Amino acid sequence: MFKKLSNIGDCGIVCDFGDEVSQKINTDVIKLFHYVRQQTFNSNLEGILNCTPSYNKLIINFDLRKINAIKILNFLKSIDFSKLNLSQNKKEWTIPICYDFEMDLENISKVLKIEKDEIINIHSKTVFFIYMIGFVPGHPFMGDLDSKLFLNRLKTPRVKIPAGSVGIVEKFCNIYPYESPGGWNIIGKTPTKLFNKKDSNKPCLLSPGDTVRFKSISKKEFENLENEQ
Repeated sequence: MFKKLSNIGDCGIVCDFGDEVSQKINTDVIKLFHYVRQQTFNSNLEGILNCTPSYNKLIINFDLRKINAIKILNFLKSIDFSKLNLSQNKKEWTIPICYDFEMDLENISKVLKIEKDEIINIHSKTVFFIYMIGFVPGHPFMGDLDSKLFLNRLKTPRVKIPAGSVGIVEKFCNIYPYESPGGWNIIGKTPTKLFNKKDSNKPCLLSPGDTVRFKSISKKEFENLENEQ
């Protein structure tokens, strides 16, 4: 349930679930995200322009000409979270990864004092929960990484991280949909495309609340999959 509901200017509301980053809290955020979108789609809630979920908050932006903050706040306060369901929206993904395209495994092995093969084994056995999509279109922030692999960001971020790179920082894992700057520790690369700008209905492959498991593939398999797309 909400810790606090507050306004952002005239046309925005923050639904604050607290400061903790956990699957339980994030699941409530995502349930609310899908419910608001559903009510908007069904025309039960007019004037909603956008909903943006994060680890523990949901921002709702609205058109002041069609609805006001008081109506939205009353709507939010009337929601019974026990009746909201996430399972119908949740998907389980298996994403191929080639660990041969790593950039930091050697350094990770030295810092954590764990052999490369064990790092790969731990990472590939983890079922990741997608907390949110952000930074660039289609970019998933996933948890929860095994504590044995917890790392800080790179002291000096890279100017260019290749598209498809898979990185880890602290309890999180991500995939870079595009070439971009970044300070995460890169352990592999996937040929899977996460964002399709030609698909106006669902450009992002992944969604908050989905789960991801990585499947190790060879360089040859990587090239074949990449050529198929």
